[in-house]
Amino acid sequence: MAVFAAGFTMIANRLSKTALTAPMVFIAFGLMLSGADLFPHAEAEHILHIVAEVALILLLFLDAAQIDSMALRQRHVWPVRMLVVGLPLSIALGTLAALLFLPSWPIFALALVASILAPTDAALGQAVVTNPLVPARSRRALTVESGLNDGLALPAILLFASLTAEVMQADGPNWLIFGAMQLVLGPLVGVVMGLIGGRLLLWAKGRALTAETYEGVGAIALAGASYLGAITVGGNGFIAAFVAGLCFGHVVKGRCKFVYEFTESEGLLLTWGAFFLLGLALLPNALAHLTWPVVGLILTSLFVVRPLAIWISLLGTDSSTMTRLFFGWFGPRGLATALFALLIVPQVGHELAEPILALAINAVWISALLHGLTAQAGAAWYAAHVKAMGDCAETEPIDRSAKPLITIDP
Repeated sequence: MAVFAAGFTMIANRLSKTALTAPMVFIAFGLMLSGADLFPHAEAEHILHIVAEVALILLLFLDAAQIDSMALRQRHVWPVRMLVVGLPLSIALGTLAALLFLPSWPIFALALVASILAPTDAALGQAVVTNPLVPARSRRALTVESGLNDGLALPAILLFASLTAEVMQADGPNWLIFGAMQLVLGPLVGVVMGLIGGRLLLWAKGRALTAETYEGVGAIALAGASYLGAITVGGNGFIAAFVAGLCFGHVVKGRCKFVYEFTESEGLLLTWGAFFLLGLALLPNALAHLTWPVVGLILTSLFVVRPLAIWISLLGTDSSTMTRLFFGWFGPRGLATALFALLIVPQVGHELAEPILALAINAVWISALLHGLTAQAGAAWYAAHVKAMGDCAETEPIDRSAKPLITIDP
């Protein structure tokens, strides 16, 4: 894998201008090696769990740290609508879709599948969220949504997993308390860790107590501490990592160079490794479970469920028709979907665990293929449409109080 990754970097820039994305290449490479029996699949699955979780935590933190929090406060309607309305609607519509394709499954298992397929992954949509041609407001909305929806979906995933396994003995209010703790304590820990960590970094930099050499270690440690601190007190670690990054970025305001470099170097290696291990350890078995009903459900989730949920969630906002279509399509399923499937497998019993895991992994590679092939062209098409239409909703608000940099004598 190391030799392959080194070779891939030699042509990565050329490939980035094509429809062939890194996740597609590394999933295919893992699948190719799976038949060579060079690595025990059980060991690869264990390593995948660790690598995917670490990659998700760090990328959530560092992607959030690069968000313009001031602009987000001024233009927050789109991501809030997609999270508060679009995510629950995706789960509800996804459950109905699953009922059509898998009618013999228990209703709670169908809701579990819909919840696992609901979160999106910005790592698979890097060609979109990092494309400077796409308006900043749209890129920010997709980044915030993908950063928060996996954590927000986790309580529903755990609830439906317990119901599917018929081990839920507590009554409803206890699950409400569990969900409240996940969604309140996670952000709270994130805010505390991000603000304190950012202020301490600036304080240390101002007194020459630290240097750029050590900032990266501190940022990684802060992301891990936010995640672990949240799950220790009963909160959601993924939400905590994202919120911590958002607050950290707001405090340092671009003065931590590592934040902008990691996702373009070490972060890429983590992501590539996770997709390689996914192809090596899980994809062969998933392909064996790829039936027409499973294909139909996955394609319905990608082409109907999310686009319809996002369209409805953005009704009444200043989003254009093209923006709703664009947001609806670019919701790739990635590491969060695979990781959550791995997390719930031991809980639901062998009879359904294997089919659910296989469905999730098939959804990831199909999404990687379809969204990868359309990312470059879709981003260019959307950017050209916005420019041609002169859509003012896509532009950032103008600070009227700011003085002009240049004054011209009439």
